[in-house]
Amino acid sequence: MAGKRRSFGKIVKMRSGRYQASYINPQGQRDTAPDTFIRRRDAEVWLSRVEADISRGAWVGQEGANILLDDYAKEYLQRPSIGDKWRGTCLDNLRLHMTDLRSLALTEISSRRVRQWFDKVSASDAHGKTVVAQSYRFLRAVLNQAVRDELILKNPCNIPGAGSDHAEERQIATVEQLGTLLGAMAPRYRAAVLIAAWCSLRRGEIVNLKPEDVDLEANQIHIRKAKTRAGLRTVAIPPHLVPFLEAAREWSSEEWFFLNERGLPLTGHTFYRAFQRARDEIGLPKLTIHDLRHTGNTFAAAAGATTKDLMKRLGHSSDAAARRYLHTVDGRDDEIAKALSEIAAHGDAAKLPKRLKGA
Repeated sequence: MAGKRRSFGKIVKMRSGRYQASYINPQGQRDTAPDTFIRRRDAEVWLSRVEADISRGAWVGQEGANILLDDYAKEYLQRPSIGDKWRGTCLDNLRLHMTDLRSLALTEISSRRVRQWFDKVSASDAHGKTVVAQSYRFLRAVLNQAVRDELILKNPCNIPGAGSDHAEERQIATVEQLGTLLGAMAPRYRAAVLIAAWCSLRRGEIVNLKPEDVDLEANQIHIRKAKTRAGLRTVAIPPHLVPFLEAAREWSSEEWFFLNERGLPLTGHTFYRAFQRARDEIGLPKLTIHDLRHTGNTFAAAAGATTKDLMKRLGHSSDAAARRYLHTVDGRDDEIAKALSEIAAHGDAAKLPKRLKGA
């Protein structure tokens, strides 16, 4: 059953009567065609195409045909440069929103298949705009790595604007709504809600607080672990929060400031579920924990905080990010104009009232 000798590759006739084609790839390893051929001529055509790809630098090996997107994406997420939160988000999106692509081999993912998947999830009420954009960005990043690993020739993710997330304007809670929400929360989680709203901490920052991070003598919260240098910061605690934080120590341990009902470290998911029950109970089903952070910084802006003040408080490195949390407050322009006159009259901005009238 020896095959006829040829200048590139080898063709062998199998016992079944079909033909198997193989060749030595540029890496010095033998690759075999993924399928056998009925006619010898078909095998020769396949080898000719491979030879042409190699000669023009467009060759990719057969390895990509044997690796599923699901396996490769999970391998990609193990890189140390990827944070735990983003890794968890991507794994959820892979499981829930990328089901049509997960079982495909890397070489099977064409631009057409990507577009079909994207159109399908975009049109479904089960997939929000944010998770669709996240999933597309994740897919694009994974396949970019596949190109670098020479598993595919080019990235099939080429839909203009598909990875952009134009989120709707965030909801702002009123002071009264915050009070009602607080009453609906389990007592052990009330301080966490207040920190989100009035100190503008992220959910992950709140659940990772340790007792030594909450300094009630200096009225400060210290964020000692963050993804960016700007995220490492000290946030002043508004005085009206202190009694709630003192009460929260009743449920603290030596290692963690917030614990769940079983005495274990509070997780972001548990905190969110408790918050979700409370917000639904008071009739604010669309309010999120991140909206509380947004709310707090709107209050801070109304109280006279500058963009630089907000950048520091938020832990943002760019003023563009901080400006997303600023909203126009009715009558505020008149108060700003009056404040400018006060500066002109007294020549010292530090002597101005800490809070503008009506803010």
